[in-house]
Amino acid sequence: MLSAIAVGGMAIAIYAAWLFHDMPDAGDLVDYRPPTATRAYAWDGTLIGEFSRERRIFVPYDNIPPQLAQAFLAAEDHSFFQHGGVDAQGLARAMAKNVLNAVRGKRLEGGSTITQQVAKNVLLTSDATVGRKLKEAILARRLEQTLNKEQILELYLNEIWLGYRSYGVGAAAYNYFGKSISDLTLAESAYLAALPKGPDNYHPIRRKAQALVRRNWILDQMAELGWVSKADAERAKKEDLKVQLAPSRAKYRDADFFVEEVRRRGLATLGKRLNEGGYYMRTTLDPNMQTAARVALMNGLEAYDRRHGWRGAWGHVAIQPGWETAAKKVAPPSERRGWRAAVVTEVGGAVRVKVAETGQAGGIVPADIAWAKAGKGLNVGDLIFVEPSPGGGFNLRQVPKVNGALVAIEPNSGRVLAMVGGYSFSLSNFNRATQAMRQPGSAFKPLVYATALENGYTPASVVMDSAITLKGNAGEDWTPENYNKKYYGALQLRKGLELSRNAMTVRLAQSVGMKKISDMAVKLGVVRSMDPVLAMALGAGETTPFKLTAAYASFVNGGRKIEPHLIELVQDSQGRPIFRADKRDCPRCNAGFNGDESPRINPTGDQMMDPITAYQITSMLQGVVQRGTATSVSVLGRPVGGKTGTTNEYRSAWFVGFTPQVVAGVFVGFDDNRSLGEGETGTVAAVPIFTEFMAAATKDLPKTEFKAPKDAKFAMVRGIREAFRPGTEPKVADISLIPQGPIPYSQTLPGAPAPTAPAPAPAKKQDDMSGLY
Repeated sequence: MLSAIAVGGMAIAIYAAWLFHDMPDAGDLVDYRPPTATRAYAWDGTLIGEFSRERRIFVPYDNIPPQLAQAFLAAEDHSFFQHGGVDAQGLARAMAKNVLNAVRGKRLEGGSTITQQVAKNVLLTSDATVGRKLKEAILARRLEQTLNKEQILELYLNEIWLGYRSYGVGAAAYNYFGKSISDLTLAESAYLAALPKGPDNYHPIRRKAQALVRRNWILDQMAELGWVSKADAERAKKEDLKVQLAPSRAKYRDADFFVEEVRRRGLATLGKRLNEGGYYMRTTLDPNMQTAARVALMNGLEAYDRRHGWRGAWGHVAIQPGWETAAKKVAPPSERRGWRAAVVTEVGGAVRVKVAETGQAGGIVPADIAWAKAGKGLNVGDLIFVEPSPGGGFNLRQVPKVNGALVAIEPNSGRVLAMVGGYSFSLSNFNRATQAMRQPGSAFKPLVYATALENGYTPASVVMDSAITLKGNAGEDWTPENYNKKYYGALQLRKGLELSRNAMTVRLAQSVGMKKISDMAVKLGVVRSMDPVLAMALGAGETTPFKLTAAYASFVNGGRKIEPHLIELVQDSQGRPIFRADKRDCPRCNAGFNGDESPRINPTGDQMMDPITAYQITSMLQGVVQRGTATSVSVLGRPVGGKTGTTNEYRSAWFVGFTPQVVAGVFVGFDDNRSLGEGETGTVAAVPIFTEFMAAATKDLPKTEFKAPKDAKFAMVRGIREAFRPGTEPKVADISLIPQGPIPYSQTLPGAPAPTAPAPAPAKKQDDMSGLY
């Protein structure tokens, strides 16, 4: 017997040694914080996205409403503040129930206190073994000696899994009810407290009846414990359980491309900490401009698509019971929330459809019927997308094959105000604003003219617009042609840029030197490197809409290079800044006001060109809108400039434009770089998108003029007020000293007397350049 006892004792000792050799240290929880989501906010505080491994919002104990904490205590451990970590009576009750549960084949109850659950969730696994239960009990006792009750409850309420992609009560309140925990009703608090027993068992939609029973039982428990009045509990029990149809935190839905780019840049800067550090991230996004950008780009791409005809239905079914299943397999773009899948039920003089989701029936509007008949037509059984028409019936809708991008930047700070990287993020998350390398065409020309102005040319300089043929490295001829195949002789720089003259631009680049032009492109961040060949002067190199738009900002801000950025500030969970985009120092910014002027902070960015050069280009690009290739932009009724761009065979269409407050770039093109079609220039395809966006983006902004440098000199050149560097402006000649008519040879000698009665000079007729766009 003694031997048996000794063997048994030794076995227990060995088991205990094996069981507890890797026992976690409860002291590790003193400074423990569960992984929390990084939240990204727009410039105005709108929540636009979350980045997390576990969707969690850490809420300190002092910020947890008492009724929410009491609901969890009533459901899980009402004697939490009395026991020492293990509730012996509760454990005994659970063991007694488990006898019946084992006989009935039901899930065994653990009888764990909140302290034990914290030990299991944070330090142990969820294995249903006796060994794990013993570890749990021992760790619970150690936790009670290491942390106070409030700290343990704080860990529990922030760590626990509550379903709906929610860890902790902070995330659950947002995901289920779309509100902060401080705004939860008593009934909502009780429902969240029902979830630790099994979120799927009490799903608010699939198992609503069970969820209500569990919630109401918790309310009764709270009343019995005296934590709420019976009247309040009864009122709460009558409240319906209404939740969001899907877990959702961010209500703003128009910034998917922007948020994904923020995530990529955040990962590059913060690494894996982005998904677990609980950072506060303030971005540069302006929600109003972002929505305007998304709408303008989608409208513009759909307008292009409509010009090129109806391509036909995206599917076909036999109209019989169950056809809706096939129709619902293809979802419309999530950004077009009014679009619905439908089937054509009747064709003829009218075309009637039936919506798969609602069963609503109606006719297609006549204009869309004509559009469809001019294309592939419509047949009974065709699956299509429709949208309710304001005048009744349905509009026929088609997802464009073409794509594009729009970027808007604040020119002085480099803040990216809006970014749309394609027609629909739900259909393709490839960001054409930052990832698509495309030829900019004539949208590159302002850099050529800026380089010329930096190297001796002035707005009064004249360059020949005439045919030019150059020999390539392989001996082939290259003859750059103007868009209208015509040439207009000697033109001032402004006219060449306004009318986008290719031959004149090549002659200018040849004179200035492509090495200087490529250096300018690199300095402004358009490209990393550029071969110094003349074709690059016409935009044959490749760049992204993001980079080209940022380069145009230098024309508006006085020649400084800005660093376009999407993330303005990142703070840790304690509010300490760990990243700040603005690196400038302001020594006196935190000082109290003493009557002196406010601190002066130098503008950001290195000076890339003379401020007068930047203003000269800005003025010339205003001329593009007033007299050149983008006159339709003038409907904005405010100072605005910009440049169109179209590449060979109409593969890409561009317009990059600006006001004093916003620079915006628009690109339109197919992802496979095929032709957009004859005549689809930047003027036709991109300018309308820019105009629609800028009309919405600037409607509340003042109509300010572009600011000229203080030292600029002004002179009239062919009827236009031009800016010059001091000393380069044209001199006004004294007409009284200019001889008129035939002059004797002797009078042309130095010191010869001037004519006494000069005849008036005949007016010189100017070339008519109207219509040459």
